[in-house]
Amino acid sequence: MSYLLRVLLPDRPGSLGSLAVALGTAGADIISLDVVDRFDGVAVDDIVVNVPNGTFPDTLITAAEQLDGVMVDSLRPFGGILDAHRELELIDAVAGAGAGASQLLADELPAALRVGWALVVEVPSDARCRLIARGESAPMWEGGEVPVLCGLERVTALDDDGVPAEWTAMDTSLAAAPLNSGHVLVVGRPGGPSFRPSEIARLGYLTGILRTLDAG
Repeated sequence: MSYLLRVLLPDRPGSLGSLAVALGTAGADIISLDVVDRFDGVAVDDIVVNVPNGTFPDTLITAAEQLDGVMVDSLRPFGGILDAHRELELIDAVAGAGAGASQLLADELPAALRVGWALVVEVPSDARCRLIARGESAPMWEGGEVPVLCGLERVTALDDDGVPAEWTAMDTSLAAAPLNSGHVLVVGRPGGPSFRPSEIARLGYLTGILRTLDAG
């Protein structure tokens, strides 16, 4: 089994090594790691670990949080590895996909940015949105009024107000980013964690590049 842990730990030498040892005592092998954010002496890391079948996820949390200053923000099953090159590969693929670009983006973006699902919607001036593309794991939603997306000019985290109930099922964290042609990309992370500022910025960089390529 593979799991993705989002861990907050002291941003100082030796912290990650101590965490690796602690996880190792629970039978976990660290496969990959990505630094998500840093603030006020704290590092936020996404860590993919492999564990033997039958290992209870709670043992990973217990092993990590026995260390001073370490907190597990979330833990969920994960397929694949953390790979920053996926974003560049996605941009290249979408740029050459022509009429299939929106569907490709909805299908492939979750793996690149480690979210649960993605939708591309058209947002006219009356806010009655139309579904353009749905990723495989995205909720069943065919369109309707989503006022919070009307006039969206920059990537932002969304709360539960003004969004369809289907999007927020399973305590899903949401973010949205404008694309060209009146389209908006909506991404969801069922069960959290919430989108950190660095992740919002990352989504903004990616969609900003896509808008530039599309305009060109």
